[in-house]
Amino acid sequence: MGRGKPGATPVIGAPASTETRPDPLCILETQKGTIVIRLFRKQAPKTVAHFMQLVQQGFYNGLAFHRVEPGFVIQGGCPNGNGSGLYTDPKTNKAVMVPLETSTTLSHNAPGVVAMARFPKNPNSGSCQFYITLQPQPRLDHQYSIFGGVLKGMDVVQKIQKDDKVTTVSLREQ
Repeated sequence: MGRGKPGATPVIGAPASTETRPDPLCILETQKGTIVIRLFRKQAPKTVAHFMQLVQQGFYNGLAFHRVEPGFVIQGGCPNGNGSGLYTDPKTNKAVMVPLETSTTLSHNAPGVVAMARFPKNPNSGSCQFYITLQPQPRLDHQYSIFGGVLKGMDVVQKIQKDDKVTTVSLREQ
């Protein structure tokens, strides 16, 4: 199912743009509990659309958090389970990457920031892996596509350990 190789406003309260629909919610069920994420479709439209498509396909169901760095981030969404994988479109058998989207209204200034991981030398290599910050990480600003923020379940985020699994992921419009 598409798994292949390879000084800003607080992120949770990011202001709206010309998009009029309310931001959707992502319900991330894990072995440790539920994490509810607000997706910032106004500020990161391409990244959010891509992430939502993967959720709707069931891509994340059963994948592990392959990276846990205390005081920094938890990271999941790698189809290979080790940080090396990209999402591969099952129709074309080609890796899909989303261009870097940054915003002056979003910052890694709090725990619970959700952003697309990427390969170090290619800012446009966000594909399927995402991370959630455990503490503020402003040095990451403008280098990674922030596309959401944890609304509920930060206590669950803090409990995640390496190889804990995402059981199911769903979307809900507000």
